[in-house]
Amino acid sequence: MSEILSKFITNFNSLNRGYNKNLGRAPHKPILLLAIIQQIDKGNINSNRIFITPELLLSFNNFWNLLVDSKHITNFALPFFHMRSEPFWYLVTQPSMKLKITKSKSIKSFKSLKETIAFAEIDKDLFLLLSESVNRLFFVENLLNNYFPNTKSNFSFNNINVEEEKIEYQILNEEKIEYQNSLDELRATLDEDKFEEELFIRGGLFKKTIPKIYNYSCCISQMKIESSTNAQMIDACHIVPFSISNDDTIPNGISLSPNLHRAFDRGLITINKDYVVRISPVVNENNSVFSLSQFNGKRIILPEKTSWFPSVESLQWHNKEIFII
Repeated sequence: MSEILSKFITNFNSLNRGYNKNLGRAPHKPILLLAIIQQIDKGNINSNRIFITPELLLSFNNFWNLLVDSKHITNFALPFFHMRSEPFWYLVTQPSMKLKITKSKSIKSFKSLKETIAFAEIDKDLFLLLSESVNRLFFVENLLNNYFPNTKSNFSFNNINVEEEKIEYQILNEEKIEYQNSLDELRATLDEDKFEEELFIRGGLFKKTIPKIYNYSCCISQMKIESSTNAQMIDACHIVPFSISNDDTIPNGISLSPNLHRAFDRGLITINKDYVVRISPVVNENNSVFSLSQFNGKRIILPEKTSWFPSVESLQWHNKEIFII
């Protein structure tokens, strides 16, 4: 074993973990490390910067359900914040933001974590080690043996994530009212912090699913850009904002390039009930390959299934409430 590998294995084996006399040592940090290793394995993390993403949170929740057999309460914000006590983890705050810490010197909530923390950085040497599949397997085996010896047989990088599949099914298939009722039930049963996590995950899956069903193309301009780094250049746009509609179902979404997304949100363009683009009369622009006017009267591309077509009701709301006449 190399000296650098030995150093990080020692770090992983001696994590600073909270202790409760009834529950024992907290499992949160090793679960987060396993989730990070999985996201590196999937290509969703491709640098030493660890961002707070729906994919990472889903992995954390999935591994928690598979491995944790104590009565500890799952909480993603705690290990992401408290991992800063480890020598390989550094928190980077948002510009001009300060950490909001409770009297017990912990992070206040998941919402506070997202608002305050831009990302965490792991040691570059550690990331280089984890970039190699053989090392990832070694670290995973070490974490499982050290922290989850009784449940390690449940672990697999390829396990179906039941939570993710359930939410994707709802986004793809549920009617708006049914989806809104599901959210109301969750709001009534979950505490505020867990509900905030739930909304974050659902919003992330909406952003991933909408471009996918439009073949990663802008439905107006048909712009499509692919890269080997999984960079997403097409936005998922809510027709009626989620803050108003509580609706992450497919018919309340369209795929747009970033400039057209901004124009749609600001009422400079709209789409009518016949799926035809209209440009606001307030738009005044020169002739350019980037002009909005070139799309006036153009019919958008539509998803494969008619049940995924943009909701006429939602489009009419946008025509009336957002579009500038």
